[in-house]
Amino acid sequence: MPRVSDDRLAARRREILDGARHCFAQYGYEGATVKRMEETTGLSRGAIFHHFKDKEALFLALAREDADRMADVAARQGLVQVMRDILARPKDFDWLSTRLEIVRKVRSDPGFRKAWESQAADREAATLARLERKREAGSLRNDVEPEVLVTYLDVILDGIVTRLASGQSTDDLHAVLDLVEASVRKPAQ
Repeated sequence: MPRVSDDRLAARRREILDGARHCFAQYGYEGATVKRMEETTGLSRGAIFHHFKDKEALFLALAREDADRMADVAARQGLVQVMRDILARPKDFDWLSTRLEIVRKVRSDPGFRKAWESQAADREAATLARLERKREAGSLRNDVEPEVLVTYLDVILDGIVTRLASGQSTDDLHAVLDLVEASVRKPAQ
């Protein structure tokens, strides 16, 4: 039997991730059954689960991929830019509409909670490091600890994701993000 190249394995993994992202977005976490994953990806369950242990591992791989991308943007441009990217390209993040299911699973499944929290840690660390650099440069308010500002920005991010997931209008969210940015800056003297 011929050996499959690493490039082909990586391409297959990418196909699975892209199809799974669409499946989770369309059907939610619980509704993204193996049968639907097969239909969405066009691959057999054997092919899918050759690359991922189970549906949770596949879901968490998507979360890790997004967390890495968000951490990179947060480190260079800030967490508000991550939110602006979500608003600019909601289809890239539509699988996060599973947010309410994730919250339920985080509350009821300690293993999932640990894995989910670890995917957010890099983004939070990158955001904190950027805020600390901004504070040292004198452009960040100094009456609130950077850790509190990270929590504040995370709450805003959660609200944006929830709003997108519920299908509410996002027309005014760019103005909201302008307000958020102004609220973390050092006031003019």
